[in-house]
Amino acid sequence: MDTILVGAGVAGLSAGVNLARKGVQVAVIDELPPASGASYGNSGFLVADTAMPIALPGMYKKVPSWLLDPDGPLRVRPSYAAKAFPFLARWLWASRMQQVHKSNEAMRRIQNPVFQDWKALVAPQVYSSLIRETGQIYLWDGVGPFETRIEDLLRSKFDVKARELSQQEIKDTFPGITPTIGRAMLVPGNGHTINPGRLVQAVKDELIEAGGAILHERVQRLWPAADGGWSVMTTGSLRKCRRVVVAAGAWSARLLAPLGIHVPLESERGYHVILPNPSIKLAVPILHKTGYFGANSMEMGLRLAGTVEIAGLEAEPSPSRCEVLVKQAHKLFPGIKHDEPIFWMGHRPSLPDSVPVIGAVPGFKGLFTCFGHGHCGLTAGPTSARLLTEVMVGASDGADLQAYSISRFR
Repeated sequence: MDTILVGAGVAGLSAGVNLARKGVQVAVIDELPPASGASYGNSGFLVADTAMPIALPGMYKKVPSWLLDPDGPLRVRPSYAAKAFPFLARWLWASRMQQVHKSNEAMRRIQNPVFQDWKALVAPQVYSSLIRETGQIYLWDGVGPFETRIEDLLRSKFDVKARELSQQEIKDTFPGITPTIGRAMLVPGNGHTINPGRLVQAVKDELIEAGGAILHERVQRLWPAADGGWSVMTTGSLRKCRRVVVAAGAWSARLLAPLGIHVPLESERGYHVILPNPSIKLAVPILHKTGYFGANSMEMGLRLAGTVEIAGLEAEPSPSRCEVLVKQAHKLFPGIKHDEPIFWMGHRPSLPDSVPVIGAVPGFKGLFTCFGHGHCGLTAGPTSARLLTEVMVGASDGADLQAYSISRFR
């Protein structure tokens, strides 16, 4: 085998497709079926224009009130707090304005081409049926003035188009919305998908069509082989290859740690709720900036996604986090009707500066990474994979990937 890609999410599958189309023998290994994790359970937002890091200046002032509010957007489980502290400390350090500008620029480079790179990955009929380039609408509760100075600055730096909506436009766009919404902004350069799971499954189909393989095994360990290649021990076999791409999402750090490669990767456990057969259908998805959640009408119903829980990879889900999202939906649309909600929890692979690690690992010939996309994997995964595979096939010297190097953490 020439190349093994660990992880069947959007990043691993996209890299596999790009390599296979170049004639490279590839296998994607994951114990779960493709698009079973965060690549399935996300909000479906495609944020081409608004590349905002999660850590922003002044956010530290809000953290205590969030942690004390059972319905707040952030929860750190007490039993995990000591383990989470190093990540949270680095996250707060990344909120410095100098770092925010760096992160914003790096994120934008891999998010802005999202529509072109999705078009290159999947068939035209898949793209047209599942992806919408209709923008997103941001909402705020209450009455102004609304202080969004930093976000306004980052948008203006790249001339991101945005338009304020009048109160009448808000009512016309979202019939039945609560009158407590005081501000709305349309960002026309963003978009969404109506079924992220089915979209990523289409990438898997392209991989098979291009001659790649999918192996349903769990990778237990990887190490450099004596012949200069790599050994990959899985629950099914000991597999040999020339190169390895670690694209295992929130589990990536565990695979790299035995090699002495340590990355401050944390699972920002995200929750979503599907409201089946809702009485409300959104023509444009909503990002509720006050409530810190998104709402998107999908094929299976109205999906509400958001909140952050820091509790590691092993803790059981918290149904209360999903119940918060249901309450938020009823607060936003007081008259909404729907069938029994469906709950889900997954692991966002997050780094403190919101910038993924993409590219060759210095000091380890044949080892590459493509993980850490946090809240934006569906957006940035395809472009990240393209840039990585251009390096792997010799079409790029990798200079464009300096900002994403894993060496920034070493």
